[in-house]
Amino acid sequence: MPTNDAYVAIVRRIWDEGNAVLPVDSRLPEPAKKRLLDALRPHEVRTDAGSQRRPDPIDTEVGDALVIATSGSTGDPKGVVHTMTGLKASAFATSAALGVTRDDRWLACLPVAHIGGFSVISRAVLTDTFLEVHDGFDADRVNASTCSLTSLVPTALTRVDAGRFRRILLGGSRPPHDRPENCVATYGMTETGSGVVYDGFAIPDVELRIIDGEVTVRGPMLMRAYRDGSTSIDADGWLHTGDAGRLDEDGRLHVDGRIGDVIVSGGEKIWPESVERAIGDHATDFAVVKLPDPEWGERVLLVHTGDAPSLGAIRDLVKVSLPAYCAPTAMVRVESIPRTASGKVRRAELAVLVRDLRPDQRH
Repeated sequence: MPTNDAYVAIVRRIWDEGNAVLPVDSRLPEPAKKRLLDALRPHEVRTDAGSQRRPDPIDTEVGDALVIATSGSTGDPKGVVHTMTGLKASAFATSAALGVTRDDRWLACLPVAHIGGFSVISRAVLTDTFLEVHDGFDADRVNASTCSLTSLVPTALTRVDAGRFRRILLGGSRPPHDRPENCVATYGMTETGSGVVYDGFAIPDVELRIIDGEVTVRGPMLMRAYRDGSTSIDADGWLHTGDAGRLDEDGRLHVDGRIGDVIVSGGEKIWPESVERAIGDHATDFAVVKLPDPEWGERVLLVHTGDAPSLGAIRDLVKVSLPAYCAPTAMVRVESIPRTASGKVRRAELAVLVRDLRPDQRH
């Protein structure tokens, strides 16, 4: 269905009936939609043409309000189940962190089939805050909006007048260092219900802890479980994120990246996101991934689609702020870099893509 006021009204009605919603990305090709529905097994599918019952559905539990697919940065999407209690906890914690008042107005312009977009709708509805909804991102419409709050990804931020908003929640990967002061870099995932860390610090009611080098999160807004009944929340209520990170002496969270993405070259650990931050905006549309190497175990590979300096210039740039072993030892240009809807690199998919290139296609 198109994302408009009627869409929001249907979500409200379903919740009033005590049921859960599963937003499906209308941009998906039909086979992908079928695979998603076959995996998550809803009772009914509603479109702008009507509704249809589905065979062999899986029941939800009392209190469940949202089943939403992960963005799939590390594999096939999984359904994440959130309760109404959790959605309300997320909405009120976010509002408290941003100092939302009755004068604020939320703009929803990101895809609502992902938590970053849907959470704008849920927090506005559940806190009774004005909501303007766009069916997708259009820079001209965003710039014409009179809303004071919105959520964007870095690529969208570069196309709008950020000064029009009181606060912008910025999700996805590599938030720009020179972002405007009203932009809040968020950390979170589908399992946390939206961003739970703002500019490095936990929002109200959220606890952070590093367990064996892994970032863990605890709070009332966490998912209940995955759709298949499994969970990544331990017996003490800590959600294991799969991200490596640390807390500094001020309690600020520093995230190194996905644990499975770490590059081990000559026994040294290298985090792709750290290398990407060192490169900054000196290359356009790029990512860092691991490349198997018989001598060193793994090498650092820079993959880019647009303009980039020479390999030597990139290496010199990285070595300004990181040890020399972190500098890429090879570069390759590709047609496109696979990313999730929030802009995060699908590193596993990209690594397979470049691994299949012949040595003479790398430079």
